[in-house]
Amino acid sequence: MEKSKVYYTDFRTANGIGLPTKLKKLIQKAGMQTIDMDNKFVAIKIHFGELGNVAYLRPNYAKAVADLVKEIGGKPFLTDCNTLYPGSRKNALEHLSCAQENGFNELTTGCHIIIADGLRGTDDIIVPIEGGEYCQEAYIGRAVMDADIFISLNHFKGHEATGFGGALKNIGMGCGSRAGKMHQHNQGKPSVDASMCRACKRCTKECGSNAIHFDTGKAVINQDECKGCGRCIGACAFDAISNDNENANEILGCKIAEYSKAVLDGRPSFHISLITDVSPNCDCHAENDAPILPDIGMFASFDPVALDQACADACLAATPISNSQLGDHLADPHWHHHHDHFLDSNPNVRWKETLEHAEKIGIGTREYELVKL
Repeated sequence: MEKSKVYYTDFRTANGIGLPTKLKKLIQKAGMQTIDMDNKFVAIKIHFGELGNVAYLRPNYAKAVADLVKEIGGKPFLTDCNTLYPGSRKNALEHLSCAQENGFNELTTGCHIIIADGLRGTDDIIVPIEGGEYCQEAYIGRAVMDADIFISLNHFKGHEATGFGGALKNIGMGCGSRAGKMHQHNQGKPSVDASMCRACKRCTKECGSNAIHFDTGKAVINQDECKGCGRCIGACAFDAISNDNENANEILGCKIAEYSKAVLDGRPSFHISLITDVSPNCDCHAENDAPILPDIGMFASFDPVALDQACADACLAATPISNSQLGDHLADPHWHHHHDHFLDSNPNVRWKETLEHAEKIGIGTREYELVKL
């Protein structure tokens, strides 16, 4: 397979030229306008951010994409699916209110917002996965699959289970209905080493299913209630929580790749990632810690695998920020250095396997040509 082109520009701007304008020029140079969008529905998949989190992409960037879609004849809408865990986006009404509170509305984005899997997260379509090894079918939000064209607009950041949240994470996990998210997360469930637990109860605040109890004075995870989302692993500062299935995060990444294939097969797609406010954990958290890496730039490609690889490479080449989760780990004289910023920030993660599997099942290639603008 020949190399895919990934287009890149940094966040420097001249007087009078805003970053949304620069993003629009980038995606035009990358060729998004060559897609036939005339009178067609265009789903723009974005993460609206959990309430309390301020690292998510600003709505101005969504408007830049939506405006270009309209200029070339398309009918854009912003979309995401409901979350599996309790929070401010677990049903469509609260999800829409969260999006509005975080600045996303028809005026600020230039298009409507549709929660893809409906009021309760049950409005999905079962989509077969050609070549799936871990999943033969995917449960995808109906509005995503009803669209003629799919665009992913992603905030590239760290993640406590998958290493980073990039294009594939935004597509595969993000477009899964609540059943689809459960389908992807059900490979392994964490447990607690009581000798390491300090009973700080940070894990209970992050638990996606109210499964952590302190009846014994130490954290105990009820395996019947646990959904396997892994947020408690990222929340624990004392390494007391881990997944007994050593391959769970690897399999999670492979399932995300297969769900991405279900979303993308059979229609035109385009993908955009912004490496900015690189928080160590997902935007699903109701907070965001200090960035672990400096702002790097904007990337766009027709190939989401090449895009994720290019963004990962750019992050690995960047200098960590000292006053951050990553910086603190690297400054610890007892820290085992992985020489991988994602692993050194969250040592239980797996990310390379996701890209390898995505390439294997034919979503794209990890080989890319970086075109700098």
